[in-house]
Amino acid sequence: MRESAEKRQSRIAEVVRGRGIARITDLADELGVSVVTVRRDVEEMARRGEVRRGHGVARSLRPVPAEAETGGDAVAMVVPESNTYLTEAVQGAREAAAKAGLRLALHIAAGDAGSEREAVRQALAAGARGLLLSPHWRTRAEAEEDHSWLTALDVPTVLVERRPARAGGIYSLDSVRSDHAYGVHLALGHLVGLGHRRIVLAARDDSPTARVIRAEFAEQTAARGLAEGCSTILSSSTAGPDPRVADPRAVDLAEVVGESDATAVLIHSDMDALMLVQRLQTAGIDVPGRCSVVAYNDVVADMGPVPLTAVAPPKAELGRTGVELLLRRLDMARGGLRPGATRHLELLPALVVRESTAPPAV
Repeated sequence: MRESAEKRQSRIAEVVRGRGIARITDLADELGVSVVTVRRDVEEMARRGEVRRGHGVARSLRPVPAEAETGGDAVAMVVPESNTYLTEAVQGAREAAAKAGLRLALHIAAGDAGSEREAVRQALAAGARGLLLSPHWRTRAEAEEDHSWLTALDVPTVLVERRPARAGGIYSLDSVRSDHAYGVHLALGHLVGLGHRRIVLAARDDSPTARVIRAEFAEQTAARGLAEGCSTILSSSTAGPDPRVADPRAVDLAEVVGESDATAVLIHSDMDALMLVQRLQTAGIDVPGRCSVVAYNDVVADMGPVPLTAVAPPKAELGRTGVELLLRRLDMARGGLRPGATRHLELLPALVVRESTAPPAV
């Protein structure tokens, strides 16, 4: 005979009080009922103020000890060193993991070859049951070299702000990234709408994000009939695939703007944008009076002497979504379910308009 909802909820409350936090799926297994039933019970109990709901968990109203907070589960996030762009993604992932009762361990991959593989090895040795990865992938060849060991991973893995090539061996991994093609569309739409027709792209070329931005700028300016008046340079001398060598494509932006009569610049990333705006102003090129500037990333774009209009990818949301994808895989594995369909998600950036863009001077 099935127990009443009242008795079942009493048992749930007892378990949550004892553990501090309990997964919905674990409660369903222990009570011998469906996940839907337990979720409904927890929702009712939360409305009555008996427990707190989290993502896939029920929490005690009392402070939860650290050992209970992890629930015995840990996942790891591996990101490149000196990457301020992913800082918000890490924070978003940390918050989502905490709500789900997971401990998130952060591992930093140095710039040398093989560093990500070693970081993953250490994470797995420390007990990580799932991985969020944002490999360097400075070149396409570097990405392809990673396929063999990434394919061999035996824990759920999600790529964050990375998406494998369709022909690659890791295309079956879940991934979440920003729709950078749309980000370029937003930037160009804003500048063209103001009347700009001669636009320079000063961009990095050392990551999948950078390569998408460069390719989309060329394609979208051509589609708008602007290709002849638009050019592309590196945003700094070390923004290419090999940061140890000065890249000849890193010409002086002020000279390019002056010689081409460009009236606007799109700069990736916004740290480079702040420095390049200073150089423009030193050369007597007023922003936005003589040249409008749009930064790409919006990490520190608002902190310069001239707050910069910027394309803002949903960085924190990338981390949160990555954890949600990972939780889905972990829950399937725990329940002995067949793997579901792989998910490749793209999140849309936004455009934040500030003081660095204006119609071109007549």
